[in-house]
Amino acid sequence: MNIEYRQTNPVSMPSVITVSALNQAVAQLLERNIPLTWISGEISNFTRATSGHWYFTLKDAGAQVRAVMFRGRAQYADFMPREGDKVEVRATVSLYAPRGDYQINVEAIRRAGMGNLYEAFLQLKARLQAEGLFDPERKRPIPRFVKSIGIVSSPQAAALRDILTALQRRTPHIHVILYPTPVQGDGAANKIAQAIATASAREECDVLLVCRGGGSIEDLWAFNEEVVARTISHCAMPVICGIGHETDFTIADFVADIRAATPTAAAELAATPQIEWLESLQQTQVHLARSIQRKLSNQYQTLDWMSRRLISPLNAIQSKRERLHAAAQRMRYAIAMPRHKAQSQLTQLQTRIRAQRPDVNSTRNMLVDMQRRSGMVLEQQISRYRHALSHSQAQLDMLNPQRTLERGYAILTNAKGKLVRSQKDLQPNSLIKVRLADGITEVGISSVQATLDS
Repeated sequence: MNIEYRQTNPVSMPSVITVSALNQAVAQLLERNIPLTWISGEISNFTRATSGHWYFTLKDAGAQVRAVMFRGRAQYADFMPREGDKVEVRATVSLYAPRGDYQINVEAIRRAGMGNLYEAFLQLKARLQAEGLFDPERKRPIPRFVKSIGIVSSPQAAALRDILTALQRRTPHIHVILYPTPVQGDGAANKIAQAIATASAREECDVLLVCRGGGSIEDLWAFNEEVVARTISHCAMPVICGIGHETDFTIADFVADIRAATPTAAAELAATPQIEWLESLQQTQVHLARSIQRKLSNQYQTLDWMSRRLISPLNAIQSKRERLHAAAQRMRYAIAMPRHKAQSQLTQLQTRIRAQRPDVNSTRNMLVDMQRRSGMVLEQQISRYRHALSHSQAQLDMLNPQRTLERGYAILTNAKGKLVRSQKDLQPNSLIKVRLADGITEVGISSVQATLDS
């Protein structure tokens, strides 16, 4: 198990400096090396300026120091100090550079005594709770696979040995980084906060343990400081607090992501025991082996089934070549067949056209011959028709009643217009019409006499 210690390097100074630079360097040196701490003493020369700042002297039987509490801090004080009050102030040491005056900057003030400590504990707890620093929604889960664990504790603390023993027994494979800090006494809170901030800034571990053993409220008071609580709330990784015994509670416990009853319990919560991981890995290995075997069996069956369907590449190529050749033949036939069919149809149509197309020259000669013969036949027919007409006209003239009438004959008709062909058609005392060659006249019949032949 590896344990790493983080230390800071001292600040180097130039060989020659000005008075202003000296005072500024001293002020920085005081602020950097004397952390925020609680100081007890008696109030003297208290003054409340019109700006709201408090100026006073804090003294004891052997010494005194000037103090200032600015308005932004003084407004949170729950009482107004008076001459002779015994108080405890939480302050940082600084230097007023323009005059070179050494003083303390007070951030909080409380009445001296045990009751004041518990009262301050309750007040800070209520204020931080109102700000939401204890809300469950802010709590982060511990990573499941922890590779590195950071510990903020005192290298001489028995709690650290308990933590290391528990981690060595449960998780010997995990890397451990120690961020050493005092866990009680003057300035311990600032140093604890600084160690937590260092671990957060470097992000070398997956989870951070803030631990110390049991003790009185004064011994554990560094973990009730606001600076520690706020540093824990801003830590980059989850924080497990294991401070004191099971009945001990600090502000750091409420702000942390997980509160452990003891430092050893914090170590147990930080990482799952190696044996549990090994058992889990063994079970996973068994399940994985079974799954792989089942998968391989399925793949073997699939491979056998595929191998039965698999043919030689040469045979496959030959089959593909034959199919390609057949497809090429079908394609050529499909292309040539319509062309041949169209060519045959064209030839048939040309033959039919030639067969049905008339011979113009022979038809023209035939037409000329037919015209000539038709003319001759027509002339002969006309001549015959003229002769027949002349003959018919001569016969017509011979049969013309008018010609008969001109030769002295007459046509007789009775009153009803019927021809009189016989004497039987004549009635005595009747009228008949007699048509002669030059006109018609009526003749009265007085009597009808029979001929001798009758």
